[in-house]
Amino acid sequence: MAAKPKLYYFDGRGRMEPIRWLLAAAGVEFEEEFLETSKDLEKLRNDGSLMFQQVPMVEIDGMKLVQCRAILNYIAAKYNLYGKDTKERALIDMYIEGVADLNEMYLFWSISPPNEQAAKMTQMKDKIANCYLPAFEKVLKSHGQDYVVGNRLSRADIHLVELLYTVDELDPSLLANFPLLKALKARISNLPNVKKFLQPGSPRKPPMDEKCLAKVKEIFQLK
Repeated sequence: MAAKPKLYYFDGRGRMEPIRWLLAAAGVEFEEEFLETSKDLEKLRNDGSLMFQQVPMVEIDGMKLVQCRAILNYIAAKYNLYGKDTKERALIDMYIEGVADLNEMYLFWSISPPNEQAAKMTQMKDKIANCYLPAFEKVLKSHGQDYVVGNRLSRADIHLVELLYTVDELDPSLLANFPLLKALKARISNLPNVKKFLQPGSPRKPPMDEKCLAKVKEIFQLK
């Protein structure tokens, strides 16, 4: 029996959360080893586990994979969540890069100084409401299908729905004018593997709080 994938990161969302979502959606059980201090990170660096000296890192199929896109690409391809041909894969890539752009905005907002957060939140909500959500709603409207690409589940659906949950946490009213996205969120959330991941006690992480932020700063030696 193959070993379960093992995830190395801190006990929080950050750049590992999309990986958790994708593995869970594929029905793959995984283990996690949480970094607690900067010494834990240094140990991984010193033993040669981190090719570029940074996490996330995932041990899977005898490999120690780093770089988020590489990890996600491998998981998606391995579990048939990456489209049926190169055209579908190109569309999936285009959509998930849009999701990743917004995720980056959210990530940097969450660790920004308190006196900058209000302005950054206003900017982020404007981007969500007037750029990203309309674009994804238009995609769903253009083909009238249940999934974003190819009328079957792909990583594009998983990453987009993860983003919609984040948007809901920021401001539930942002989704009010996007019925197709709300329907997609409900549909994907009811898939058995995703539904299980959304239950309390699952590996899904809560939004970053002050305690988690302090730990992140200590692990990565941030000011």
